[in-house]
Amino acid sequence: MRQIIKIASVLSAVLWLTGCEQESATMSAKAPGPMEVGAITVKAQPQSILVELPGRSKAYLEAEVRPQVSGIITQRGFTEGREVVKGQSLYQIDPATYQAALQSAKADLKSARANLNSTKAKALRFKELVTLNSISEQDYDEAYAAYQAAAASVSVAQAAINTAKINLEYTAVQAPISGRIGTSSVTQGALVTANQTNTLATIQQLDPINIDITQSSAQMLRLKEKLKSGELNAADNAGVKLILEDGSTYNHQGSLQFAEVSVSETTGTVILRAEFPNPDGLLMPGMYVRAVLNTGTDPQAILVPQRAITRNTKGEALAMLIVDGKVEPRTVKTAEVIGHSWRITEGLQAGDQLIVEGLQKIRPGAAVKAGPLVADKKSQTQQHK
Repeated sequence: MRQIIKIASVLSAVLWLTGCEQESATMSAKAPGPMEVGAITVKAQPQSILVELPGRSKAYLEAEVRPQVSGIITQRGFTEGREVVKGQSLYQIDPATYQAALQSAKADLKSARANLNSTKAKALRFKELVTLNSISEQDYDEAYAAYQAAAASVSVAQAAINTAKINLEYTAVQAPISGRIGTSSVTQGALVTANQTNTLATIQQLDPINIDITQSSAQMLRLKEKLKSGELNAADNAGVKLILEDGSTYNHQGSLQFAEVSVSETTGTVILRAEFPNPDGLLMPGMYVRAVLNTGTDPQAILVPQRAITRNTKGEALAMLIVDGKVEPRTVKTAEVIGHSWRITEGLQAGDQLIVEGLQKIRPGAAVKAGPLVADKKSQTQQHK
């Protein structure tokens, strides 16, 4: 009996050990391998660096219309808000008094010329008589001086005629430039005075149109330093694009004209001026816009998808890399957003394997393997189909 119990115990032990070995083999067979995550290989490539700055539109030319003579407005020769051309008559001031002044000046000229002829003849006669000692030299000198005074009077009368003609022309207030004219501050019958402070109307030339762009002096200094150090290459063109108030992109491209030579003491900014064609009159003075400028080219730019960059508790940008089959976090420094990517200035280099998808399922030090992104998988599946 005892021998039977011993045999049964041995068989049970053997069966138990066999079961443990099978369970261990089964668990080993089911043990998961490294997790697959969507990753990309970081690449360096030339990239134009665009910066978006605020700006406001401003008329290319602007002229304030004021009267240069005084009088009553008898006629207005334009429609408010419409285009006018240079030299077009905008207002007519009553010319009656200026016509009379011109006639009076012409009469004065005739009188002066008549007096000139008389004094000239007398001076010539006295010149002959003084040679014959028939008159004194003093008489001749007085006659010659009267002749010169008469000649001067003719010049004065001629100048008065020119002034009268100019004043008469000024009664027709003309457009100094071509452009769109605004509202009129006076109506027919209003009294205006020469060189008054209040404008009659304002004309603005809107095609082309200027955009005054604001850039901080600190940003400008950083850009110049990067260009000087060779981190950025100077842009080949000064093309500027516009983003309008509604978020749409303006159809025409502008060109950068100049930068202000001084910095605003109150705002610490510099004004850049760009010129844009405005054939449809879409841009109006005073509109707020966003200007996109090409500040230079980064010859070795590293661009990574925005979703691949997270933030740590300190607010620093963080990237997850695959190093020797394991997850390694790395702090990086981001610059501007280009499309849907960050431009990385520090922390990454070409050839690094950056985890883009599956970030929620991993932790530092975990074993992972690089796999294609979801979009790449779909593309491969469609190609196979």
